[in-house]
Amino acid sequence: MNILYICHRFPFPPKRGGKIRPFNMIRHLTASGHKVTVCSLARSDAEAAEGQGISPHCEAFHMARVHAPTQALRMVARLASSTPSSMGYFYSPELQAKVRELLASRTWDLIFVHCSSVAQYVEHVTDFPKILDFGDMDSQKWLEYANYKPFPLSLGYRLEGSKLQTEEKRLAGRFDLCTATTRAEWETLNSYGSGADTDWFPNGVDADYFSPGDEPYDADTISFIGRMDYYPNQECMSRFCEQVWPILKARRPAMKLLIVGADPSPAMRRLGELPGVTVTGSVPEVQPYVRKSALMVAPLNIARGTQNKILEAMSMGVPVVTSSIAAGGVDAQAENHFLVSDTPQEYAQAIFRIAEDPAERQRLAVAGRERMLSHHAWPRSMERLDAIIARAVKNFADRKRGVA
Repeated sequence: MNILYICHRFPFPPKRGGKIRPFNMIRHLTASGHKVTVCSLARSDAEAAEGQGISPHCEAFHMARVHAPTQALRMVARLASSTPSSMGYFYSPELQAKVRELLASRTWDLIFVHCSSVAQYVEHVTDFPKILDFGDMDSQKWLEYANYKPFPLSLGYRLEGSKLQTEEKRLAGRFDLCTATTRAEWETLNSYGSGADTDWFPNGVDADYFSPGDEPYDADTISFIGRMDYYPNQECMSRFCEQVWPILKARRPAMKLLIVGADPSPAMRRLGELPGVTVTGSVPEVQPYVRKSALMVAPLNIARGTQNKILEAMSMGVPVVTSSIAAGGVDAQAENHFLVSDTPQEYAQAIFRIAEDPAERQRLAVAGRERMLSHHAWPRSMERLDAIIARAVKNFADRKRGVA
């Protein structure tokens, strides 16, 4: 098949959530014999240079370079309209022109779009089968942000969330099939009542790359992994350090917290001034930090879809203590494969339970990795994707026959 693949972030190298899922799809489709042409955006010269590495994994790729001030103006220009500002942030006239050129130059067996914010490039195309992979339902994340932001920012987030939700409902009806990352996101998509055919397929984890290590762990070290310029990560670690960390230090004064992730804000760097807390900033690889930990915490209060950090830690055989909202994006069972908490006292009890009981840590380490191998392996997820593609192509053919 000739496949045109459009995504909102250039999908190489696959080092963050918005790149990992599309990269693994593109790699799988190419390995399966399809000819994949990738179209996406690059937001810096460094990202554009790194992105060249996708070449072995696709037939061709096209990258539109965008600049933050221009994209900010495009967002502002949409504030007074019904169009979400997110659509402006991910819009590029250069990419639009390239997509039009590609659509006119050859016959496509499938157009695959990852993320609703770039569906705008092909929403009016009716000549080829189309799939829209929402991944996460972004509108719900913006609406949740509104609960954590002060007035009047909260109004802006609520407005954007409402506009995005309306747009998601509209876009769903313009594609032959729509997908999401988790069953919960899929249920949200279905609740829109758009009449679209829908399905879901999970994120996977590279269990060879994120594998257990031989080095001993430190019972007094816990870690958090994630980009620290991302608001949900910032919010949860601020709250964790304020509410949970004092409880942990009171009982185990030697306990250490590693906050590992790129681009920490000044507020996040200040967390490193707390006793026992280290804020690393960007690191070459997260594995050494996770493997030395007794456990990884993922105390997210704002979470949609799958938190890859949870999959990766469990794949490395490191137990995870997470919130119930973040746990909903992982195909695993609380108590059996990881521990779920929501209050400061619950987090502290779960952390002590693992840190102070080597047998319990070992049980969760083994069970967690086995669950990743059985339920979050990319090959299994890609089998679901193959079936979804076949269904979308059939939907398109049936629709064309109905029109005729």
